[in-house]
Amino acid sequence: MILDPNILTQLAPLEMKARNIVEGFISGLHRSPYHGFSVEFAEHKPYNQGDDFKHIDWKVYGKTERFYVKQYEAETNLRAHVVLDISSSMYFKHFADWSKLRYAIHLAASLMYMLYRQRDASGLVLFDEKVREEFPAKSSYSHLRLLFSRLEEQLSEEQEKAGLQRSSASAEALHQLAENLKKRSLVIILTDLFENVNNHEALISALRHLRHQKHEVLLFNVLEHQSERELDFPDGKFLFEDMETGSEMEVIPAQVKEDYKKKVNEYTRRFKLACNEARVDFEEIDTQSPFDLALLAYLNKRKKLG
Repeated sequence: MILDPNILTQLAPLEMKARNIVEGFISGLHRSPYHGFSVEFAEHKPYNQGDDFKHIDWKVYGKTERFYVKQYEAETNLRAHVVLDISSSMYFKHFADWSKLRYAIHLAASLMYMLYRQRDASGLVLFDEKVREEFPAKSSYSHLRLLFSRLEEQLSEEQEKAGLQRSSASAEALHQLAENLKKRSLVIILTDLFENVNNHEALISALRHLRHQKHEVLLFNVLEHQSERELDFPDGKFLFEDMETGSEMEVIPAQVKEDYKKKVNEYTRRFKLACNEARVDFEEIDTQSPFDLALLAYLNKRKKLG
């Protein structure tokens, strides 16, 4: 299973990396209790009374002893928009091999590849203080290549723009997106929620706006858990810099660690509760972990949507 960032860094282009992530994930599903789910994901659905018997895939039956019928393009029409936060805080990394942005880009590419394999349409939205770029949702391979190309450009800009101070304004961007999307879609948001400690209600309002417009929402909170959740630094004094404003503060992590964790956990608990009330799926993703949790969360969401 090729999911290790150190290995993936050596592969190119992004399409190859996404394919390796997804195929490694599917291979893992085949060896897990989710075995039947992985078969269904690829291009099949369970046989139901009334389905044409001639479409049963007997090779799959031989492996699973369960009836699946081949699913054709006309049977799927999901539109998904991957909404990627490209603000300055996403360039952060300390313990992880990849920045939050690099991790999120590879996750975005993997999700798009899965959508393409399921014959669903995918689009891309890039935002910081506002929506910077928006690509419509399409299901063609040429469109997938276009999206990968744009994500490749974003990867190549990582070193160049790492020092820039670009704030994030998720709420404003999501309100704008809710107005722009005319057809019911699955909106997959990848962000570190950096700016939203003080704008909690504004972001929840934007998520409700998307739900009010009949869109389904899957929110991935991309974090380096060891530093940003646990404040797990060695003993000593550290200079912390806000990557979006440039403000600095000297901190001895050991002195504030417990209080910090308590406040962060309480904020996260309240935010998850608000998402649940808004019927928004919320997943916290650690940049030091494989992509499996995020891909499984997507599959679970996709399955609910039929």
